Amino acid sequence: MESIPFRCPVCQEPLAFFSEERPAGLGCSKGHRFDQARQGYWNLLLPQRKRSKAPGDNAEMVLARRAFLDQGFYEPLAVKIADTISEKLASSPTMHFNLLDLGCGEGYYTQLIESKLKAACLPTNVIGLDISKEAIRSACRRSASIQWLVATGADIPLLPESVDVATLIFARLLPEPTARVLKPGALFMVVWAGIDHLRELRALIYKDVRDSDLNPDAQLVDHFTPIETINLTYPINIQGSANLENLLMMTPHGQRLTAERRHALMQLASLEVTVDIRISLYQKR
Repeated sequence: MESIPFRCPVCQEPLAFFSEERPAGLGCSKGHRFDQARQGYWNLLLPQRKRSKAPGDNAEMVLARRAFLDQGFYEPLAVKIADTISEKLASSPTMHFNLLDLGCGEGYYTQLIESKLKAACLPTNVIGLDISKEAIRSACRRSASIQWLVATGADIPLLPESVDVATLIFARLLPEPTARVLKPGALFMVVWAGIDHLRELRALIYKDVRDSDLNPDAQLVDHFTPIETINLTYPINIQGSANLENLLMMTPHGQRLTAERRHALMQLASLEVTVDIRISLYQKR
């Protein structure tokens, strides 16, 4: 815990862990102090960095995401992510790693990554960061050994060049702040939707289904060198309206759904959709 490179979001000085105090706290040399929440996370999001009173996913969205992911629909993706990271770190001469999961949500992928690294005997400080307090509170129930942070990816409260690997799974790309905390040569994994991801569901929502034009390479070109992209495609069968409603809650598509089309979707006994994912790996220059 003491070796985790926290940075004070107020003055940018290193934060030290004060384990002898109750409650546990982080503090810097200039006297800024941050207490650990009862659930175990650290809130390093300054009020002036918020664009709303409660930014990020709300409690209802967090519950829906957790319920859907716990059904195992994206487990093949989570396993592929964790295996890929484990394989890359196993070939590194580094003896101890800092891993940062940006936009970690309620911690489903973060916890599986941690488990895989432990099983591979790769000592790693795993840090999960999200701007949603509700999401981080839920993440605390997945693992007590991960350091969960309420913070913004636009101002990551870690020291410059302190992170060995960062992951960004279905979250917003912020190249410059991410590059700032990564060590030279560090690994950056970006997980994003392929053109056929949830195509069958989108066809029931939109009159015209448009392909995604996301290209992480173009956004990361100033700071990162592409290594490889892994394609992962498989079908899932969503049974029942509860699972379908949870999926809609965790995607932007549900917010664009008319009441009429939502009602029609909820009448379906099941829906088979395609999971089409790209796992892109980059190295910081």
